[in-house]
Amino acid sequence: MGNLIVIDRSGQEHSLSATEGLSVMEAIRDNGLDELLALCGGCCSCATCHVYVELGYEHRFGPMTDDENDLLDSSDHRKATSRLSCQLVMDGEPGSIRLAIAPED
Repeated sequence: MGNLIVIDRSGQEHSLSATEGLSVMEAIRDNGLDELLALCGGCCSCATCHVYVELGYEHRFGPMTDDENDLLDSSDHRKATSRLSCQLVMDGEPGSIRLAIAPED
């Protein structure tokens, strides 16, 4: 079981438990945060689960796919640390991962 520190759009931090093998989007949803719309349900066909992974934590996830990159290009809020939370799979390594929910497009 991993741990996520999620900063919501109002700046409040939430400490969430996350099961290895689940996506960050699923962990956020399963812990009751409703700021991520995740309209496609995790199929990487929208960008409504956009998050910013804090620097130093990006190595905990696999590389960005071309599809994810293309979808993030459609966001007015894209940053160097942008990822789609449906594409970020919890790795089971000890320690927390910090990320923030991006503004809604």
